[in-house]
Amino acid sequence: MLDNMLRGTICIEDIEVGMTRSLRKVVTDRDIELFAEVSTDRNPVHLDDDYARDTIFEGRIAHGMLTAGLISAVIGEQLPGHGTIYLGQTLKFMAPVRPGDTVLAEVTVTDIIHAKRRVSLECRCTVGDTVVLKGEATVLAPSAKFD
Repeated sequence: MLDNMLRGTICIEDIEVGMTRSLRKVVTDRDIELFAEVSTDRNPVHLDDDYARDTIFEGRIAHGMLTAGLISAVIGEQLPGHGTIYLGQTLKFMAPVRPGDTVLAEVTVTDIIHAKRRVSLECRCTVGDTVVLKGEATVLAPSAKFD
C-alpha cells in the first residue's frame, strides 16, 4: 500500500521554508525481495528468517537503503518534485524496518538559496512513534524560468 500526497513539481520560485511533504508505505516481503534483486544486496539478514533470528535484530529487516528510497520518492515526486536533482544526502539509521511495517517518509524544507536553486531538506522516516531514519538532503530544484 502506498499512500502518497499529490505528485508533480513545486518550482524554486514557490518553495518556502517549512513546507513538508510525505508518503506512507507498507514494506512487504516482495519489496525486500525486489530490492535485493535490483541492488544485488542479498545479505541473509534481509532474506533468510533462520539466519536473521540469530542476529541482533532477532528477525528479518528491510534494507536500510530501501527505506531511504522512500525519502527519494518524496523528493522526486512531491517536494520539489519532477525535475529535481539530488546534490547530497546524509542518513542515520536509527531502528530497523521489518516486513509488514508501515513507514512514513517525510521531508521538510529548512533552507533555500534561490540564486543557486538549492534547497535543503530535513528527512525522516518513522514506523509508528519510532524514528527509523533521519538525515538531510540538498537538491537542485526546478525553475519555472527558462535559463
